[in-house]
Amino acid sequence: MPLILPRRAALLGGLGLPVAVARAQTPALQAPGLQAPALQNPGLPVSNFPDRTVRLVVPFTPAGQTDIMARLVAQRLAEDWGRPVVVENRPGGNALIGADAVAKAAPDGHSLLAITLTHAINASLFPQGPYDFLRDLRTLTLLGALPLVVVVRTEAPWRNLTELAAAARSGRLNGGSSGTGSPPHLALEMFRRAAGAGDSLQHVPYRGGAPSVTDLVAGNLDLLISNLPECLPQVQGGRLRALAVTDTARHRLLPAVPTVAEAGLPELRITSWTAIQAPAALPEPLAARIAAAIRRGLADPGVVQKAGELGFSLIGAEPAESQRFVAAEVARYAQVIAAAQIRPE
Repeated sequence: MPLILPRRAALLGGLGLPVAVARAQTPALQAPGLQAPALQNPGLPVSNFPDRTVRLVVPFTPAGQTDIMARLVAQRLAEDWGRPVVVENRPGGNALIGADAVAKAAPDGHSLLAITLTHAINASLFPQGPYDFLRDLRTLTLLGALPLVVVVRTEAPWRNLTELAAAARSGRLNGGSSGTGSPPHLALEMFRRAAGAGDSLQHVPYRGGAPSVTDLVAGNLDLLISNLPECLPQVQGGRLRALAVTDTARHRLLPAVPTVAEAGLPELRITSWTAIQAPAALPEPLAARIAAAIRRGLADPGVVQKAGELGFSLIGAEPAESQRFVAAEVARYAQVIAAAQIRPE
């Protein structure tokens, strides 16, 4: 049975994937239903794994949400296996450089990769990239997910998403993002289409989410569809107004903020997620063994607490289900990229 939290079932089920949900035993913040999976005998080919240090490549700079999640997982794997699991930050190339290093590594389980929605987007944004995302990498498990948030300045006249959509149609607004082709950029393009805004909505790309949030607070932008951790302090501090979360359910850290469906734009559903991948040729028994160890780590109370503080809802889906989910995300956002005619800078 996959270790999927009840409130995350919609994330996978919404894509038509089979979802089995464990019975909730504890409150939501303590990860209901998340139980450590039994490790089946992986057989002789993997009986000695790992026999040396395992590296977990994070294709982003340190201290970001992907890096923090990866370090939580690495610590638990090291404790589980009795071997060092080292996080290796390899940013650059729109997260392609680090992913390429793992895609071309030996398929022996000692090189793993932490990915996000960005990588599913890159599959279409960089079709001539150094590796083939769906062919050269396999997803072992989904770690967690969190929504994006539609935010404006507190002084802005728009009190809800419907009013913002009307303003986007009738006048020229500036919407920021953390970069061309980033999840916030795709969310902005989805908002443009759902609101019928056309060219009256101007995209302003930044080098990262933090600068875009800073400029919104300063009044240099009209709106953002921001990653939750990047805008949450400003929302909680009263400097930004959250109009909607882009998930199918309200978020526990922003319980008064409606979902995009409740706010009148159900098409604006986009969820950021993290997962662990390995080279595609990794043998099936070894893939199952590593995935089971990661899922055991996700059941650790300390991991649950720290991930919850970041805003993540843990998932822990099984390998086959995780692989189907990621492939479906690639297909979904390929359509968004094509419709918006997004080109990498």
